[in-house]
Amino acid sequence: MESLELSRLLFLTSSSSSSSSSWSSLPIAKAMMRHQLGFRCLLKKATATTTRNNANANLHLTRSFSGNKEGGAAPTASHGEEEDEDEQQDERALFLATEIDDFGSVVGFNLIPESGRISEEDITSNEIEEPNAEDVEEEKDQTRVSYTIVFVTSEAAPFSKTGGLGDVCGSLPIALAARGHRVMVVSPMYIHGTPQDEKFSGAVDMDRRIKLFCFGGVQEVSFFHEFREGVDWVFVDHLSFHRPGTPYGDQFGTFGDNQFRFTLLSHAACEAPLVLPLGGFTYGDKCLFLVNDWHASLVPILLAAKYRPHGVYKDARSILVIHNIAHQGVEPAITYSNLGLPPEWYGALEWVFPNWARMHALDTGEAVNFLKGAIVTADRILTVSKGYSWEITTSEGGNGLHELLSSRKSVLGGITNGIDETEWNPSTDEHIACNYSVDNLSGKVKCKLSLQEELGLAVRPDVPMIGFIGRLDYQKGIDLIRMAIPEIMENDVQFVMLGSGNPVYEEWMRETESAYRDKFRGWVGFNVPISHKITAGCDILLMPSTFEPCGLNQLYAMRYGTIPVVHETGGLRDTVQNFNPYVEGTNGEGQGTGWTFSPLTKESMLVALKYALRTYNEHKPSWKALMKRGMTRDFTWVNAATQYEQVIEWAFMDPPYC
Repeated sequence: MESLELSRLLFLTSSSSSSSSSWSSLPIAKAMMRHQLGFRCLLKKATATTTRNNANANLHLTRSFSGNKEGGAAPTASHGEEEDEDEQQDERALFLATEIDDFGSVVGFNLIPESGRISEEDITSNEIEEPNAEDVEEEKDQTRVSYTIVFVTSEAAPFSKTGGLGDVCGSLPIALAARGHRVMVVSPMYIHGTPQDEKFSGAVDMDRRIKLFCFGGVQEVSFFHEFREGVDWVFVDHLSFHRPGTPYGDQFGTFGDNQFRFTLLSHAACEAPLVLPLGGFTYGDKCLFLVNDWHASLVPILLAAKYRPHGVYKDARSILVIHNIAHQGVEPAITYSNLGLPPEWYGALEWVFPNWARMHALDTGEAVNFLKGAIVTADRILTVSKGYSWEITTSEGGNGLHELLSSRKSVLGGITNGIDETEWNPSTDEHIACNYSVDNLSGKVKCKLSLQEELGLAVRPDVPMIGFIGRLDYQKGIDLIRMAIPEIMENDVQFVMLGSGNPVYEEWMRETESAYRDKFRGWVGFNVPISHKITAGCDILLMPSTFEPCGLNQLYAMRYGTIPVVHETGGLRDTVQNFNPYVEGTNGEGQGTGWTFSPLTKESMLVALKYALRTYNEHKPSWKALMKRGMTRDFTWVNAATQYEQVIEWAFMDPPYC
């Protein structure tokens, strides 16, 4: 038997007498093979020819050859019709030719050009043709995968909202739907018996009543639906959601049946994609469940324990989004039997309090923890900022779940929330006295004068005005402000606070207003127009939060040219860049968008405020540059939605975690 290399050479030599000189050496043949196999760079050029001559293939398969003593063979091809002139001139048409030994056995295959010739350019060039950038972007847009996404949340603005969770679940679904995804939001239908119920007036009863087995019996829920801004808003209706108060409690405290109410929400959310014919057809069981906080944390456990064993949702994935790890949905262990889960899945939710946290000597500390259950079953875990995703893996910030979260660090990440530019835009805001933009800041001082007049403060455009907007509780750093107020009031400033919460802090605000009548104003409660007016009218926004998963007020402030002074934690650290006047920036006016301080002490906060006030009073060009840098930062939901798409893609790349 002759060697394979010799057979290849003899075959190539005898294939065409006119090309014998081109194929007389093996290195040349190998060079040709490398060039001809570079299909990716030829794909675009071949498309036009293939479309034009779809009936005539450019790749011909020769099934048999007649051998001779030299081991060569002349290829034969059968053609149904005579090739047209274009095909005859196509130098890039290929033959798939077999190599045979002396005994007639096939030992390999070669791709050779139809003409049997190879040019010097083909031999010497190994470069791949690079596509231009426009073609790459066009191909990327055409090949972007569209996902079926189901948000499960306890609140979604404008239908229900108590904080950042409602903002996220009211805006992010719209941004994802605008990018071509099919999006459903599943949330309770809160009926309060007040005019507020009008927000559900556009929702239509789907006439789908389903039975859910949990809490020792069969529970029946129904669904209402509203299609708005490209999103299917689905509301779970049950009598337990019909009561005054917030989604979680009323004036007497937290509702005692919250575990029951949000267990219903999770069960109903798993059924909604299967039973609701939205737009004429259901979402089906190949979806991405984006579950938010502990209220929806039963969803990934139900997918793994209730549905996948029966072949349902085997292609679905789940992503847990942690907005605030301080709330985990912890209840006594005995309540596990109420959740509608198989007994063998108890370990997923099992939680044991340390000795110091137990109520008495006979307390075993055994409990079930909804958030913990989602952490150990979800395919991916996200927080609402990169900084917070790290903080929850520490003993200080993890609230007892830090070790568990550290064990899943490979699938843990953070995406900073966006802001709704239709609502928070100083150039179009209907709540403020005068609209303005980064190109024309003259309207901001008019907003300040209007706010001072409305609050009964001295109307002074030159005085720095400090604002605070938020809940009046420990997390927002109210204690720090209480301790620092006497020293802050020694400066020529005005201070306004808007918020409600702890009655002790509310009373302190009233007392402080009486003590500093000409400098301080405290607005107990929450008012949307007033929050916009404070954001636009103040020069500085103070946020000394003890922890802040993301924070939205600092984003609103920068959008309105109000400079944030924040504690360096969580999302505040991610979004506010500390001002450095000595770094050469635009027009030599430094870099940064505000001031951050750490540690969380009165002294460090006062130092940051001192720098801010001094810059405002003595360095107007630097202050104006600070305002403009903040107003041009990209904190839109489009930016956040793009990052969510990437995480969703990663989730589907791997098999289900549970």
